[in-house]
Amino acid sequence: MRYIAQSLVGLIITLLVVSFVIFLIMEAVPGDPAEIILGMSAAPDTLEALRNQLGLNQPFLVRYADWLIGLLRGDLGDSYTYSTSVAQLIGERLTVTLPLTCLAALLSVLISVPLGVLAAARPNGVVDMFASLFSQIGIAVPNFWIGLLLILGLALTFDWFPVGGFPGWEAGFWPALHALALPSVALAIPQAAVLTRVTRAAVIEITNEDFVRTARAKGATPSHALWRHIVPNAMIPIVTMLGMQISVLIAGAVLVENVFALPGMGTLAYQALAQRDLIVIQNVVLFFAAIVMSINFLVDALYTVLDPRLRVRR
Repeated sequence: MRYIAQSLVGLIITLLVVSFVIFLIMEAVPGDPAEIILGMSAAPDTLEALRNQLGLNQPFLVRYADWLIGLLRGDLGDSYTYSTSVAQLIGERLTVTLPLTCLAALLSVLISVPLGVLAAARPNGVVDMFASLFSQIGIAVPNFWIGLLLILGLALTFDWFPVGGFPGWEAGFWPALHALALPSVALAIPQAAVLTRVTRAAVIEITNEDFVRTARAKGATPSHALWRHIVPNAMIPIVTMLGMQISVLIAGAVLVENVFALPGMGTLAYQALAQRDLIVIQNVVLFFAAIVMSINFLVDALYTVLDPRLRVRR
């Protein structure tokens, strides 16, 4: 518990540092939000009045403190271009990005862990060669290109899936899941390729440990030794890589959501950047950073469950 509490304090301090860096970078981004809202032909006094209304003329630290206080209250401010609450925008887009990311992570695990374990169980076998080929192709091909191939092959040619768009969860669970199927596959394949290699290497390394040979000497069958002793002890590097992949999935969602015209967080961030909507950008980036750091915190806490030796040391 003491270690988890220390990690939680470190997480909060890191979030504060990240928030300051994000706010500082947004200050360096060219473009005047008042000119974006009113247009380049607006009168100078009108621009100045709008800057005062938005608080843009206040000192840097004052505006940063106001932003932090608003975050603690749940008030993320109002979008310059959408003229609505940023919290409402993020909440609406999160209903697309969160299921997409979770579904992609689930597919990545379901593909990579069995494939990596079976490949390591019989090195240089048929499954191992297929896993190696799958890993090389999955790592080499970017996710947005996989998305385009899926659209051409399964959506346009066979008409099995929609080309793009999202009907909304109010249209029903299965129509919404059907619209997220191809984007989640496009996100999952590159991550599954990396995780397959990590799983294979971890299982082969544990296979050569002394306790595995002892279990086999006591009469454990190869299948029992594999799933009872080897795989559970190989989960730590797998979980570590899976936690690192969440940030890659979130970054990949920006491209994939634009390829499939999904109204998610990635599309919101891209549109806000194009429109210089700084308040939306800084809140979206901080939200992404908070998700990644929180998942890394949970993965670090999960180590103590997977490896009892860490509990003894800590």
